[in-house]
Amino acid sequence: MIRFAEVSMRYPGGHEALKQVDLHVQQGAMVYLTGGSGSGKTTLLRLILLAERPTQGHIVVNGQNLGKLTGKRIPLYRRNIGFTYQDHRLLNERTVFDNVALPLVVTGHYRYQEIKKRVHAALDKVGLLAKERAFPVTLSGGEQQRVGIARAVAHRPALLLGDEPTGNLDPSLSWEIMKLYEEFNRVGVTVLLASHEFDMIKRMNKPFIVLDDGRLSPQTDKAEGPG
Repeated sequence: MIRFAEVSMRYPGGHEALKQVDLHVQQGAMVYLTGGSGSGKTTLLRLILLAERPTQGHIVVNGQNLGKLTGKRIPLYRRNIGFTYQDHRLLNERTVFDNVALPLVVTGHYRYQEIKKRVHAALDKVGLLAKERAFPVTLSGGEQQRVGIARAVAHRPALLLGDEPTGNLDPSLSWEIMKLYEEFNRVGVTVLLASHEFDMIKRMNKPFIVLDDGRLSPQTDKAEGPG
């Protein structure tokens, strides 16, 4: 599903966020990406999302060489990816339903009845269908994160990425959210989550990738995913 071959990323100021990264995450895996602040976790996810381009190396995602994707092909590529953030990034003036529906509306690819069906299914999966008409400011932090997850999966992506999705939650809510990602993985979605919460990652008993100053830790060789 995801393959990095000698990927490096150097920003204009000279900071090298990733250094000669070789990585393979198999389709259907659930893998954690961990490491300290500034280790390169966010950069790696942004490269997969095509929000950044590497300065060296090759990236293949779901059979597509990202170096060859340009123009109109990029939005089509992103339709197969869901992305969740630490800070939810919800629109407070819109209802829960509208927040989850927005990416589907923007594509112009779905009719209203299909949008409604997909939004309801996503909200039901995260346990918030009853709050579809509520506004984000009335929800708890955990509920807001669930809305963000519903928004990320409403278009039924093959790959789900998360950048510190539990970073603002207390331990009990963090565990709850991580188990929710696991549920999506059980139905075939490939999941790659960046998190600094190493103790919780170990409790999840899933493969993990360790980044240290832009390089993969040696222990990563044993933890890239099934298959």
